[in-house]
Amino acid sequence: MEAIFNRRSIRKYTDQDVSEEQIRILLKAAMSAPSAGNEQPWHFIVIRDRHIMEEITKYHPHSDMLKKAAAAIVVCADRNIDKFGVGYWVLDCAAATENILIAVSTMGLGAVWLGVYPREERCAKLRELFRMPENMTPFAIVSLGHPAEQKAPSNRFKEERIHNNTW
Repeated sequence: MEAIFNRRSIRKYTDQDVSEEQIRILLKAAMSAPSAGNEQPWHFIVIRDRHIMEEITKYHPHSDMLKKAAAAIVVCADRNIDKFGVGYWVLDCAAATENILIAVSTMGLGAVWLGVYPREERCAKLRELFRMPENMTPFAIVSLGHPAEQKAPSNRFKEERIHNNTW
């Protein structure tokens, strides 16, 4: 529970690298997420190339932290994997993204979730940048690094948002 309650969006990073083993652990965490019908429609692009991360900042208006990030993970979905025909891939990819963020919290790293989907202009630019097949949708980018800032836990619990048995 500590990892969940202490997780914060970290946008400032040191120059320290994120190891291949750390990335692998984060991807294992992502792929351990629940998935509708166990479809697991996710794919991941690991970015370490500074030029690519800086390119993303040209069209994603909230991505400046990528300029200093050690790495980033693009969470993508294969829309062809959709046996229910209703787009549960969105939920699956959100769960995978959250698993990355919680795992980051336990590893002493910092991360922030950058929304891509459903903004089609961002999806189109990422598809082009990464030469993705048309059936793939970039869902989110997770910026990663060793934190250069500390944030206190944020209590977001709101009793007034809880309803029992009826509204």
